[in-house]
Amino acid sequence: MAEIIIYGKAGCPHTRRALDAHPDAKFRDVLLNPADMEDMLRYSDGRRRVPVIVENGQATVGYNRGS
Repeated sequence: MAEIIIYGKAGCPHTRRALDAHPDAKFRDVLLNPADMEDMLRYSDGRRRVPVIVENGQATVGYNRGS
């Protein structure tokens, strides 16, 4: 099983839906840790939109499924 990392913000409804859909994912709160923000920006080509879901080195920006 591939490791999934979700970069997002606590309290963000889109981040919450992504975490609910991927309960085993590692969560990185980009507001609490500047290094996580830098990592997220690298994966998202500088876009400040959350969540950013990284699976197998591939990033998906945003999450609207189930909304």
